[in-house]
Amino acid sequence: MIRKKSRREESLDCAELAGFLPAPGDPHLSLDRHLLLEEHLMNEIQSTAPVPAPSRHPARRVLLIGVPVTAAALAGVFAFTALTDSAGSDLGTATPPPVEAPVVRIEPGSTARLASTVEHIAAAASARKTPEPGPGQYIYIKSEVSSLTVSHTDTDKSKAWVQPLHIREVWNSPDGKQGWLDEPGYQPKGGVTLDSNVENSLNAPSYDYLKTLPTDPDALLKRIYKETSGRGNSPDQQAFATIGDLLGEELAPAKLNAALYRAAAKIPGVVVVDHAEDAAGREGIALAHVDQKSGDRTEWIFDPKTYAYLGSRGVQVKEAYGIKPGTVVESTAVLERAVVDARKQRPGAQGTRA
Repeated sequence: MIRKKSRREESLDCAELAGFLPAPGDPHLSLDRHLLLEEHLMNEIQSTAPVPAPSRHPARRVLLIGVPVTAAALAGVFAFTALTDSAGSDLGTATPPPVEAPVVRIEPGSTARLASTVEHIAAAASARKTPEPGPGQYIYIKSEVSSLTVSHTDTDKSKAWVQPLHIREVWNSPDGKQGWLDEPGYQPKGGVTLDSNVENSLNAPSYDYLKTLPTDPDALLKRIYKETSGRGNSPDQQAFATIGDLLGEELAPAKLNAALYRAAAKIPGVVVVDHAEDAAGREGIALAHVDQKSGDRTEWIFDPKTYAYLGSRGVQVKEAYGIKPGTVVESTAVLERAVVDARKQRPGAQGTRA
């Protein structure tokens, strides 16, 4: 009888095996190369998962937040030769390298003028003429955006890194079934489809759906709390974030816009910040709320004279995930909002601006 060796007997002792190998290197990579490797690793981890449709809203956080990875650890996961400096070729252009996040002075918020400020904003929204998109038309929104890329690297934990400010254009049909997103450097060249069969809700709204929402602030806020509860954040923060999404890349009827502002004023923790700046450098007054979990304050910024919505900003107010207070973790500016006659068409003679 031939006795087979056990697995234990067949295996080599790890220490003995290590003696035959050269000592591991200690690679020192540039920051750009380091972040590129991190991004590739995260893509490899997610490669077996179904690819979701691109979000209609700019992401508040990218997946790498709070996940600083050393170059040596990355080298142990995959071969360096699997990468080339042409990363981003799937997008048709190289993804721009991240830049150091700006840091601003944290201005305290106050509830002293909350009621009067919200009434000014709501009154301006009610008076503003909003175009009614018809069948076959699209709601077009052009923004300038930037969001957090990594909270810090393993070699420099004092800095956070964000995307360079860049243009993002979105087209959506009134029923929310057809759409297009063009975000050069961050989406495939020429853009990607936003076509969807997902049932409309506050988490996946459309213009037609928004028309069905109540315009009484109390009833509206009750519905928002009900439909967005249990999504990770506190109910108050989730309600504020949901309303913020509707302000940025959606077109809502004038009466609903006014109701959204009045509803937001009823959320505990909402304050007025007298000075804030959007991604385009426009200064304004802001309605703001602090996310106690992530430590950042979301600010909706309005023109101080016309009270028109300008954009938003996320400012870290308490340290979390290694992000220092005062760091601007995201910034947006709505540059144009209009109704156009075709997907990918930009406003002009045939477009109606909102």
